[in-house]
Amino acid sequence: MGNKKVFSHDPMTGITKYWHDNQDGTVTIESDQDVSEILKANQANRSSFEKGDKWGEMSRVASIPLTVYYDLKQKGILDDQAAMKKWLNDPDNELFRTRKGKV
Repeated sequence: MGNKKVFSHDPMTGITKYWHDNQDGTVTIESDQDVSEILKANQANRSSFEKGDKWGEMSRVASIPLTVYYDLKQKGILDDQAAMKKWLNDPDNELFRTRKGKV
C-alpha cells in the first residue's frame, strides 16, 4: 500500500483507522484495534471459572473485539449459529473466550 496517514482514532474502542493513498489512484481505509485489554479481561474471566461450573441459559462465553466482530459478520459466520459455535470452540480462538468448555 502507498502513503499511510491516521484517518481517525477512537480511544474508547482502541480502533485506529488509516488512510492509504494507493499508487493506482485509489484509496484504502485500514482498521486496527488494540485488543490487549479485552484479551487480558477474557483471560481473567476464564481463569475465575472452574471446569465443572454450571452454565446458565444466558452465560457470557466470549468477548470479541469490534474489528473481529465485523470480520465474522462479513464472512457470514456471525449469522450462522453452527459456524459461530465452531468458531468459538476452535482452540485458535480461545483468547476471545470468557468461559471454559464447549459452546
